[in-house]
Amino acid sequence: MRIALLTEGGYPYARGDAGGAWCDRLVRGLSGHDFEVYALGGGGRGGRPFELPPNVTRVRTPEEETPHAHAAQAGRRRSLAIERFEELAGVLAECGAEAAGALADRFATALYGLADLAREDGGLPGLLRSEPALRALEDACRAQGVRPLLGEAGVQDVLTAAGLLERALRSLSAPWYDPYGEELAVADLCHAVSGGTAVLPGLLAKRFFGTPLLVTEYGVRLRETLLAHRAAGYSAPVRALLAAFHRLLAGEAYRQAVLVTPGSTHARRWQERCGADRSRIRTIHPGYPGLESLAAPPESEGGDPTLVWVGRIDPAKDLIALLHAFAAVRRQEPGARLRVIGAPGPAGSAAYLAHCRGLAAQLFPDEAANAVSVGENPVSFEELGAPGVQELSEAYAAGDVVVLSSIVEGFPVTLVEAMACGRATVSTDVGAVREVIGGTGLVVPPRNPRALAEACVALLRDPERRQRLGAAARERALELFTVEQNLTAFREAYLDLVAHHAASAAAVPEPVPFGCPAEARVPGRWTAPAPAWADLA
Repeated sequence: MRIALLTEGGYPYARGDAGGAWCDRLVRGLSGHDFEVYALGGGGRGGRPFELPPNVTRVRTPEEETPHAHAAQAGRRRSLAIERFEELAGVLAECGAEAAGALADRFATALYGLADLAREDGGLPGLLRSEPALRALEDACRAQGVRPLLGEAGVQDVLTAAGLLERALRSLSAPWYDPYGEELAVADLCHAVSGGTAVLPGLLAKRFFGTPLLVTEYGVRLRETLLAHRAAGYSAPVRALLAAFHRLLAGEAYRQAVLVTPGSTHARRWQERCGADRSRIRTIHPGYPGLESLAAPPESEGGDPTLVWVGRIDPAKDLIALLHAFAAVRRQEPGARLRVIGAPGPAGSAAYLAHCRGLAAQLFPDEAANAVSVGENPVSFEELGAPGVQELSEAYAAGDVVVLSSIVEGFPVTLVEAMACGRATVSTDVGAVREVIGGTGLVVPPRNPRALAEACVALLRDPERRQRLGAAARERALELFTVEQNLTAFREAYLDLVAHHAASAAAVPEPVPFGCPAEARVPGRWTAPAPAWADLA
């Protein structure tokens, strides 16, 4: 089976990307299938790429292959392309002011209209940066009935939004929809591993060739995109236009996909809200390697009751609430200890760690809480990989109860690891936490140090309950979150989709010898009228 794997900003160029690691496990685990990787937004990434297995037959970077120059176009075709972009701009400006179903239909008409034109001459990138396209976007923002926010858009806002939309739509002009070549036309299945612009090739392959589309999201791509736009500092009008585009694109992807596979019910709720049909959604939990080997040793008897937190140091993990909760724990269990074992986090994590150390020093002024020594202080800040916590199993074995205090969480990998180690857990109810725990740990509201402290004390005082929950947690982790269960689910999904939704052979015309002259591939006006003097030759 030939699988077109559609990625965005990750595999095979971003080796440190979590989604890239999952893609690598997928293609290696399903070695009986051939994969062609179409990497959007990854061609220019630095760093060491993945070493590809033999069944990855080719890697394409459409953004590098897309012609950036504006190809020569006939006046009629240029006018049609501008009209399609005017329709698209109008939909984005009116998003939220019209019925969702009508907007979705108009968005699809405009999107596929641009794709039909781009497929023939590939001149879309230059056209979307042209003056008529900029005027069309500006007029859409000034039209009556649009959201008041867009009326504040200035010239720079229009230029920024037009540039970002052009980049998002650039793959429409990529030269890999040729039915006579070994491109998407001959793929048995398109598998988009992101709900963003990576789905565009899959949407067009389904439209042109009838290729079934599978969409997998382990994070909520729409939410991640909206947060990234805010972090990038775009103005409110620019964010509004981009949010409308990505929301409508996600909805179109969910409607056209034969199967949507979220990694959790948390992601599934977002997909259903954006228009995904429940009957075509199947939750497939991500698989994590090495869970079987993470069994931690049993708790040591007679030691101080200890809480352990493991993860990346980041404000979203809310270590501030954890420290306040531990202060309440100490009032009930004076001998309790807290070990914060962190891995390097994103930019700015060092400042956040320093703030947490300072707060610990204020909460425990007589005990030098910001020191590292575990044996003398109630709170310690350690780094994963340091002596005593070199391996994950050693980190989780360092405490009697594993705590997660996050205020924002997607799929909580640290909880899966703690469960595989057979540790009882106390977690905040965010993201997919409740689904992962499944009754094998205690769950409390986020931003509630008092509830967090009460749950921790309850488990610290009940060793038998901790042992029972830890054993159940390990069984659940090994049943639901291993690489093998993940590969088995996708192996079955591939076979089922191709068996029941095979690509239409009629969509790919039979090649006609000399039916496409060679000069048709060369930019230029080859059909211009012959000069008058040619008749005299």
